[in-house]
Amino acid sequence: MYGKPTYEELEQRVQELEQSDSKRKITEKALLEIEKRYNLLIQRSQTGIYIHIGGLLKFVNNRFAGMLGYVPNEMIGRQYWDFVHPEDKEMVKDISLARARGEAAPLEYDFRHQSKNGETVWVHNLPTIIQYQGQTANMGNLIQINDRKRAEKRLRESEAKYRSMMEAFVEPLHICSHDFIIEYMNPAMISRVGRDATGEKCYFALHGLESKCDWCAFDKVMQDDKNETTLISPLDDRQYRISSMPIEKKDGSISNMSIYRDITDYLVAVSEKEKVQAQLLQVQKMESIGNLAGGIAHDFNNILSAIIGFTELAMDDVEKDSVIGDNLQDVYSAGKRAKDLVGQILAFARQSEEKVKPIRVDKIIEEVLQFIRSSIPTTIDIKKAIDSDSLIMGNKTQLHQIMMNLCTNAAHAMEDKGGVLEVRLTDIEIDWSIYKKLDLKPGHYIEINVIDTGTGISPHIINSIFEPYFTTKEPGEGTGMGLATVHGIVESYGGKIVVKSDLGKGSAFTTYLPITQKRKRQRQYKSGQFPTGTERILLVDDEALIAKMSSQVLERLGYAVTTRTSSVEAYELFKSKPNDFDLVITDMTMPNMTGDKLATELMGIRSNIPIILCTGYSKKITEEIASKLGIRAFAYKPIVKADLAKTIRKVLDEDRTKISY
Repeated sequence: MYGKPTYEELEQRVQELEQSDSKRKITEKALLEIEKRYNLLIQRSQTGIYIHIGGLLKFVNNRFAGMLGYVPNEMIGRQYWDFVHPEDKEMVKDISLARARGEAAPLEYDFRHQSKNGETVWVHNLPTIIQYQGQTANMGNLIQINDRKRAEKRLRESEAKYRSMMEAFVEPLHICSHDFIIEYMNPAMISRVGRDATGEKCYFALHGLESKCDWCAFDKVMQDDKNETTLISPLDDRQYRISSMPIEKKDGSISNMSIYRDITDYLVAVSEKEKVQAQLLQVQKMESIGNLAGGIAHDFNNILSAIIGFTELAMDDVEKDSVIGDNLQDVYSAGKRAKDLVGQILAFARQSEEKVKPIRVDKIIEEVLQFIRSSIPTTIDIKKAIDSDSLIMGNKTQLHQIMMNLCTNAAHAMEDKGGVLEVRLTDIEIDWSIYKKLDLKPGHYIEINVIDTGTGISPHIINSIFEPYFTTKEPGEGTGMGLATVHGIVESYGGKIVVKSDLGKGSAFTTYLPITQKRKRQRQYKSGQFPTGTERILLVDDEALIAKMSSQVLERLGYAVTTRTSSVEAYELFKSKPNDFDLVITDMTMPNMTGDKLATELMGIRSNIPIILCTGYSKKITEEIASKLGIRAFAYKPIVKADLAKTIRKVLDEDRTKISY
């Protein structure tokens, strides 16, 4: 039994040992696979993982090393605290060592690391104690929270900013809970109430009531998310507009914030603001009209120049008092009216107020009636009785504005059924008896009557029609500023406007303006003697038609004329023969070289050359600028023959005299 083992027994033992070794190898292989997978999992983890024993780093995964700008081998073997922000180093060391000793320590906490390039890296640590290489070790799982910390910082800053804003808010503000307890009052609300009522019921402290307000803002904001209520508070009898909105607090509960805007005085400010906005809108509209007028003025004035100029040439060649002569006189008169009308439109385009000066009201009325004839229904008949040629001190553009407003309002009252628009102009003397009735100084006035047979004005609104923003027109059809503007202009001239109206029969607006002097009406075109001369003139205009017409006019006046339709060609000609010309007349708006530039270049060649600059419209040049450049005369197109002849003669005869037409 105890002898040597038999061969069979030895064979069996060998087999048992082989099987045992095979199982061991399989186990070791399985453990190796598990360890490899575990290491792979740790290395691929999105959290930073480290293991240190007593502060000495034994393991660092790629994620943690990457957070700080290192590779793992650069960190392993170094003290973990070396990578912690200096301001957090002691805290992290104390927590790690306390956990290793089994003492009480935070289960998780935030702190700062410092990266390889010195940047701060915020992390959230979930530490644990493990056995590693037979020793007690600290293992950390780190989540980078830079974005969260930045968000928290912004939140703190935002909370501080908005609290400071609420503290500085000039309007009373408070926050109350769902059970109506005041949680916060800003200094303005404390001042309004007279004490800090935090903790009290809002309806009692803010409004002096014993129970919840009928207009309770909290109930409304819970339904509508925001709410505005206007009321007179029983506490101080002031009218407030209360704006309320819900506020979600950190614990998820809802409170209500209300801002009290005292509008007892504020309503006046709002009214003034609306008035300014309406005036700005009106200015913008006028500016748009001016820009449009300026855009077409140059070409239109060139057309008028040709019409008037060639008409003058033709009238000089036809038999006087013939049918053709009479027809040409009518063409000339129409051209002159068109010229004056364009001048009125350009008053807006130039964006500069005309100075108050003596002006003829009859001419303005004629222009306005002609202007509106094409824009009102043919069912409205226009009648006029112009029996005054007196002058008043005023602004031509503003007088246009008065007449346009009165006439268009009258037409509007008759646009459905038609009727008669009648305009009368006459002189009147106001004595002391009329003075008391109209509140006007005694003296001579012109009386303008604008009468319509329209719908009339209701008695209950007639006293409001001159108030700003008052209008009976549909939205989009009127601003309510027309009659208010008229009233303001008339009053500024020392005049008065009154209205009488019968509902359903029509209205009559009567305007009184003080007369400054009488003046004879200007005559229409008459051929005759104009100032002439024999000087040599260089005429420059890029419009061939204008150049042709102007050349003929000048030649008939006796001048020797050289014409160029290119400013560059004119410059080259003058440069080659600077003493061959006694005068240069140039258009302003031309390609390649504008008239003012050409004038400067020509005077650079010959400083004493007289130059007349003509323009249909230009924002670039004004009479003042032209004068500073040394230009002798500045003229607006279209220029009639008589004016052109006088201007040329004055420029040639007077030493550097500034003349403007």
